[in-house]
This record gives sequence, C-alpha cells and structure tokens, in this order.
Amino acid sequence: KMAGSSTPWIGSAYLFLQSTCKTIALPALYESSQKKPCVFKALKLALADSTGSVNGVDMLKVHCSHPHLIVQLKFCKQENCRRFLRSYREGALQKSLQSHLQLSLATTTVPLEVELKAGSEHLDKMLKDEDHCLECIYREKPDRLPDEEIRELEEDLKSLMLHQSTNNNVAGKDCLSLKSLARPYPPQGSSLPTQLTFIFQGQQFDNRTITPDDHQKFAKSVSKKWKQVGRSLQKSCRALRDPAIDNLALEYDREGLYEQAYQMLLRFLQSEGKKATIARLIAALEENGLVSLAEELLGLHSSEDCS
Repeated sequence: KMAGSSTPWIGSAYLFLQSTCKTIALPALYESSQKKPCVFKALKLALADSTGSVNGVDMLKVHCSHPHLIVQLKFCKQENCRRFLRSYREGALQKSLQSHLQLSLATTTVPLEVELKAGSEHLDKMLKDEDHCLECIYREKPDRLPDEEIRELEEDLKSLMLHQSTNNNVAGKDCLSLKSLARPYPPQGSSLPTQLTFIFQGQQFDNRTITPDDHQKFAKSVSKKWKQVGRSLQKSCRALRDPAIDNLALEYDREGLYEQAYQMLLRFLQSEGKKATIARLIAALEENGLVSLAEELLGLHSSEDCS
C-alpha cells in the first residue's frame, strides 16, 4: 500500500577488481598495513565520484581473494545506485579507480579489470538494461554491518581529509598519515576513552562491544519499547536524534517490530563503532524497565522475569 518513495530502497552488489599489471597485486596491497589505508582511500574517492556524493554508496567489507579485491557495496537510494551503474557502464568508475589508486599509491599506472555481481547475477552482461540491474541489486539485501576495520578506515580518512583539505601535495603524505592513524587501539595498560567494566545488579561486567547475537536478541525481545530505548540512546548518539527514530518506524512499518528494533540498533552500531558498547545498551534498557532483557544479554539466567 505504501508508495515506493515511502519505503527505503536498499540493495547490495559486489565489485570485483583485478590489476592486469603483474607487479601490482591489489589483495597483497590491501593486506599490507602500510598500503591498506591508501587502497581504501582510492576506493572511497572513486565510489564517491561514481555517485556524486561521499555517502552515495557504502562499503561493508573488502575481501581479499587473489587475484581479486572484492568490495561489498550497499546502496540506500535508487538514484545513487542508478548513477553508480551509469558510471560503471560508461567506464568512468574504472578510470576513476585507476587514477585514485595511482595517486594514493604514488605509482605510475594501475590498469584494472572490473566486474560487477549481485547474487548470482553477472551485471556486466546486462548493463544496457539499467532497470533490470537495479532490480537485481535491490533483491540482494546487505547481510552484514560494516566491518570494524572499514569503520576505522572511514574515520581515519575523514580526519585526514579535514586536516589536509588545503594541502595540494598529499599523495605521498596520505599513506604515512593514514598508516599512523590506522591503528586506533591504545597500547596495553593505557586508558580507554570508554570504561573497561561496568556494574549491573551489583556485579562487574566487561564493557565489550555489542555482538551480532546481542543485536538479534535485542530485536527479538524489546518489542514496542524499541523506540523508548532508542530515545535513551539518542542522548549520546547523534545518529538517533530526531527525526531518525520516527523515520525508522515509518520506513520499516510493514516489516514489523523486530525489523524496526533491529534497524534502530544497527543505526547506533554503525554511527558509534567501537563506542557502541554493551554498557550503553544495558543502561538504556534499565532506564526503560527492561531488566530481564538486560539480564539475557549479560548471560544472567534469572528465574524471575523482571520487566
């Protein structure tokens, strides 16, 4: 019943990249701690070129499968996906990738072969039928959150671009600067920005990150109170501030409470990264009287059913 424009357009595809130059192996470069930030930057900028926006397409994971580098893409708007497909079809994306890789890696040329797939569909064979390509991508929903590694590289790149936006000679520096930023974990024994432990019901727990299992349990059990939990989380999470929660309720109305709750916590995880800790979720659950769910997430199998 809802119009197509009212429901979110979300799809996924895989971009396969292979260098045709024998001396350049993209998977090996990406697996190198020194070169990974440089390759990531090139991918990010080329994808931004293809959609006309830094946020036009998301990278969820980069797989190294020799000789290919495989990038899992997520599109949240049909118009962005359409722009990407046109850029891909016209060869503009390929040229942009080659150019950005050349700059980021400070090398001569990086000749590439590219391939695009959505599920079992090879989209290169049907690029002239743009609408069919869009249908194939729309059918393939993303099956993961962005990797923590991707989130770190994104943050490092944003930080670097901010500090070097006025510097025209950044090709060589980017790799060094990003390399130094690419390992955000503090050394053993130093203080973390978030607390290492927290107290719940008089017991001490490790303040770990929220796991996929936590995510599913939360979505399954929180029911109608997902909005209240979201409003508790929004106090320290800009991504959930108004009108984000109401928008999620509308967008996933047809899918029901599980999906609404799942997407709300997904938004929190995606925006907060390592800071999306279990302590913050437990505090939000406690604030809204969801003690039994908090106990379940912490592995406290109480016989009493507190609500």
